[in-house]
Amino acid sequence: MGLKHDLYLSRRPLAGFVAIGVAWSTYFAQMPVIKAHVGASDGAYGGAILLASLGAIAAMWLAPLFQRLFGPIAVSLGIGIVALGMLISGTAGTLALLVIGMGLAAIGSGVVDVLVNARVSEVEARHGRSLMNLNHALYSFAYAGAALLTGALREAEAGTLTVFLMLGGALALLAMAARDRVAELDKPAMPEVPGQMPHAVVLLVGLVVLTAFLAEAASEGWSALHLERTLGGTAGEGALGPALLGLTMGIGRLFGHGLSRLIRDTQLMLLATLFSAAGIALAGLAPSVPLALLGFAIGGLGISVVVPLAMGLLGRMVPPDVRLAAISRASVLGYGAFFFGPPLMGLVAEGFGLRAAFVVVAAILCLTALAVMPALARRSAAGPNPAA
Repeated sequence: MGLKHDLYLSRRPLAGFVAIGVAWSTYFAQMPVIKAHVGASDGAYGGAILLASLGAIAAMWLAPLFQRLFGPIAVSLGIGIVALGMLISGTAGTLALLVIGMGLAAIGSGVVDVLVNARVSEVEARHGRSLMNLNHALYSFAYAGAALLTGALREAEAGTLTVFLMLGGALALLAMAARDRVAELDKPAMPEVPGQMPHAVVLLVGLVVLTAFLAEAASEGWSALHLERTLGGTAGEGALGPALLGLTMGIGRLFGHGLSRLIRDTQLMLLATLFSAAGIALAGLAPSVPLALLGFAIGGLGISVVVPLAMGLLGRMVPPDVRLAAISRASVLGYGAFFFGPPLMGLVAEGFGLRAAFVVVAAILCLTALAVMPALARRSAAGPNPAA
């Protein structure tokens, strides 16, 4: 299969990346309204998202089966599930209904996330081209644009139903665009001897992705509330939190695409994680909205490259016939951030305030950079397909 054909196929999942970004950005920018509508405290809301996250973890584990069952329409079906879940969540009047909606959205997102990352990783491994940062950059720009639009709609006092009906229409178009006309990359050529799953590498990459997702989830899900409640910002300023995060993550991934050619992946991930930790700590401790926004911008720039670099590295280090399963398992570990992240943020915020919650996230980032990433670097230096 030629490079041009493979790169065409790798562009098909772009609709999946955009769909996830638009959906969750809209939700998080609208989150203060949704949270108030269901009358949930910080702790109760965090617990609700904890329950919903179980759906994403289960879906990611079963994503390879989902791909085998539905083939070229698997990503489209996943986007459809996200759309349904978001509509239920955005119009929920009770915490129980919000959990159901978030659970569906998390299931769809989990499937889409694994399948689109596996598709891009397959093309990278075939041709030695770095594409993961570019694909994730598009996700980030879509996230930023949707957050700004949602903030503008909130300022214009548009109803929540209107916002989520618009989101549903956009997701329907993206679902149609995500259909693959061919699926050769779903069935890579199998070697005569099946490859061994490198469990240690999958675990290390999963922990790195988990920490990165924790930083993203903390900033995406709680920045608007921090800016509005802790610092007294307006609804528009609150929406700037997730919007600025998405914008700086997109910019960071574009620069990361170039930097990855000059700096070893594991070294770049370590430096980026420490940089992000400094930004998130600044956002938590900031005395004003502008300084907090600067902190979220720094946090986004730093953490932006970690997940795509980690997933790309994993795709190159495992045998082709276990690549989808390896990415699925690492994603399951990574999405653990959405399992314990919300209750962590909610419980710390309820006991000590949102400032302390962001500082805790920054400390976890530092711990990962100094303990987990050096171990991953040693495994990476040992060459591809390291022994489990």
